[in-house]
Amino acid sequence: MDSIENTKMAVNSSDNCAWSGCVVLFLRCCNPESDLLTFYKDQHGKFRVFKVIKLTLTDVVGGLDGYEILKLHDADPFLGVELKFMNTLQCKRFLDSYACGSLLQFLSQHASRLLSLPDGVAMEAMLKAGTHTLDHNLQNPELCLQHINQSQPVRLRDDEVTQLEQQLQNSYAPTIQTPQEVPKNSFSFQKRVFGDRQLTSADQQRFAAHVGRDWKRVGRALQKNCRALKGNAIDNLAYEYEREGLYEQAYQLLGRFIQSEGRSAMLGRLISALEESKLTSVAEIMLDIQPRD
Repeated sequence: MDSIENTKMAVNSSDNCAWSGCVVLFLRCCNPESDLLTFYKDQHGKFRVFKVIKLTLTDVVGGLDGYEILKLHDADPFLGVELKFMNTLQCKRFLDSYACGSLLQFLSQHASRLLSLPDGVAMEAMLKAGTHTLDHNLQNPELCLQHINQSQPVRLRDDEVTQLEQQLQNSYAPTIQTPQEVPKNSFSFQKRVFGDRQLTSADQQRFAAHVGRDWKRVGRALQKNCRALKGNAIDNLAYEYEREGLYEQAYQLLGRFIQSEGRSAMLGRLISALEESKLTSVAEIMLDIQPRD
């Protein structure tokens, strides 16, 4: 009991002191014909697997800050991903997402898109901090944080990960040089130009299928220039469609935006809201951007 109380005190004071810890996330695809480790061992597949993992972590942690990938390694039949967290906020988000299953859901979505796997392919994971298997203690996040904090990384970031990070940055090659070059009725995303258009019911369905629990964040970004989403509108939607789940809540949010804005409900506005919400991977899905090797 004392150790748990000490952990709670450490977590509560984390804003005033340095906190770090290390976990190893073990991942595998339940489809034997589409093994993540096999993809990773392939020179061309390695980058795609890395991007799948990076996008998944961005989704569950809520951005690129507060953590880094130190190493990816062969833990047959799993692919091991060694992670370092630099604060408790991102680490808590990671643990929450892992515990509720959304991490594996995001992993499956990105793997289906980037590795050409079947939609909804089942994934399996295991989480360890040092000698502790955290899957046994997920109902006690304070204890998990204690184990993670005690498991300090023994290495700097692997050179291969550094190269993959650079390759990921280079994959978003600019096609425009200045904002002035963006044509009329177009918008830019990741330094690429896309033709703007009105949102459709297909966009509404795709958005609802992939945004998950972050739909409210997107709603806050959209409400700045949408009268129908002002005030308590977003919270009211959450309450009204709570029983139907996240898909319906997100679907109704974008539907309210489309209905209210009419011809002004443009794809570019949604992409901008997703960027502001740090949901780059969802924006890529909305634009059907395929990975570059």
